[in-house]
Amino acid sequence: MAAPSAEAVKNIDKLKATFTNITAEIGKKIVGQDEVVEQIIIAILTDSNALLESYPGLGKTSTIKAVAETMNLKFSRIQGTPDLMPSDITGTYVIEEKDGKKVFKFQRGPLFANIVLVDEINRATPKTQAALLEAMQEKQVTVGNQTFELERPFFVLATQNPIDQEGTYPLPEAQTDRFLLKIILNYPTIEQECEIVDRYTKPQENEQLQQLLSAESIILLQKLTRQVPIANDIKRRAVEIVAKTRHVPELIEYGASPRASLGIVLAAKAKALMDGRKFVSAKDIDDMALPVLRHRIVLSFKTERAGKSPDDIIREVLKSV
Repeated sequence: MAAPSAEAVKNIDKLKATFTNITAEIGKKIVGQDEVVEQIIIAILTDSNALLESYPGLGKTSTIKAVAETMNLKFSRIQGTPDLMPSDITGTYVIEEKDGKKVFKFQRGPLFANIVLVDEINRATPKTQAALLEAMQEKQVTVGNQTFELERPFFVLATQNPIDQEGTYPLPEAQTDRFLLKIILNYPTIEQECEIVDRYTKPQENEQLQQLLSAESIILLQKLTRQVPIANDIKRRAVEIVAKTRHVPELIEYGASPRASLGIVLAAKAKALMDGRKFVSAKDIDDMALPVLRHRIVLSFKTERAGKSPDDIIREVLKSV
């Protein structure tokens, strides 16, 4: 791929301050969770989607709304339920009267936004989950025999609850593989929770977040992300990490596909861009290996019986490569 132009390289130097300001602006509404915000932005910069796993009440909706507000993007939310139909999210044709005649008009669903939060995606039926796949992968929606392009940039953040599995339709591995990152949102620290309680139990002002980016600038940043240079040995490390997951049967029953290698390299490029660097480092690769791989590997029975998590195993793989 062509190297960045001189003007693009000059812009990279200034980007760290821009993304620092975005994180600080989001921090006016969200306490902590800087790493979660960073990974959401990385998914947007790579023109990909993310799966977020967290317990109820940790601010998933507030976080993604704050990201959309600072980037001046249209936001919509879809609640996953067993009776949710594909037409409920893609849209449907309705009959309207025009010039004394009845005509069919397409009424757009909530997928027609820039940032779409699909809450509890595993509560939606497989048929509805499949309708999301076309939008996520092809950036388009097909209704009947007509295809509608989605507005760019387009980003889906799907959430699932790790503890309440009753009445759910677990996402198959082939579908979770379509998400670039699996982001884990953990409980806040005692200090952070005290700040949350203090902030949200006193009279609130309806403070508007500053808009620091636009849809046009995000599309430019997505192009610039792919132009960030990466040395061959750093790229090879990403591929070797993914390949290693396929050759440790005592730890991992099923390893990651080449899509994971693409994901680690792309996410590492986005991380370097956010840090204002003109190159990808080995640390970028290692940092992004966790969110890219944790939903792409299937642990062996022996590993699960030992109580180890995917993150534990990925860290072991990183040490061995």
